[in-house]
Amino acid sequence: MQRLEGKTALVTGASAGIGLAVAQRFASEGAYVYLTGRRKPQLDDAVATIGPNATGVQADAGDLADLDRLYAQIVGDGRRLDALVANAGGGELATLELTTEEHFDQSIITNIRSTVFTVQKALPLLNEGASVILFSSIAADSGSEAFGMYAATKAAVRSFARTWANELKGRGIRVNSISPGAVKTPGLAANAPDPAQPDVLFDMIASGVPLGRVAEPDEVAGVALFLAGDDSSYITGSNLYVDGGQKQI
Repeated sequence: MQRLEGKTALVTGASAGIGLAVAQRFASEGAYVYLTGRRKPQLDDAVATIGPNATGVQADAGDLADLDRLYAQIVGDGRRLDALVANAGGGELATLELTTEEHFDQSIITNIRSTVFTVQKALPLLNEGASVILFSSIAADSGSEAFGMYAATKAAVRSFARTWANELKGRGIRVNSISPGAVKTPGLAANAPDPAQPDVLFDMIASGVPLGRVAEPDEVAGVALFLAGDDSSYITGSNLYVDGGQKQI
């Protein structure tokens, strides 16, 4: 039997990269998946890639009106949620000296506001025993230069997983977070000195990873699948590193 057969999931920020890989894995394991993304053409392509077990809803997870519209559609479709993956996030880098008010505010909106209200507004739709999966980052542990705001917001996400796991335990809802290391996504590739040759950046990063390579999105998606399914039924409040050992060894 497929591991998510008969279940309904929502994955935010699923037009590409890790979010798309998660949505694909969930659908391949029997789930009906709702995807969100800000850019409609990319979102439509993602839904077409997954097939008939997916619905795309154009939405910005940091926009509360968009979230209301998203959840109204799920309710209107007569569905409730068994898995919620709050993946939407990101951010630009800046040192403390160069941090502006705009950079500060956007970091909070992109990674904290979006996560808080994605989960809060989903609460009435979450079934008993549902799984909520948040996305933190190994950046939260690194202290790397120019990662100050990004790392702080991802540390906040990790903290939310602990608190919400405690607050939602009475409904049997599990809340966990995932901290990926470097992953071969369009977002990471765009940071390469020459975006047409992302392997140069990937190889540089891989030199500091014990497993000697950058992760594939599907490797992170496999961990999300584990947390969404019954195999992780006794895991809540935890953070799983998917980093090739980078922060472990």
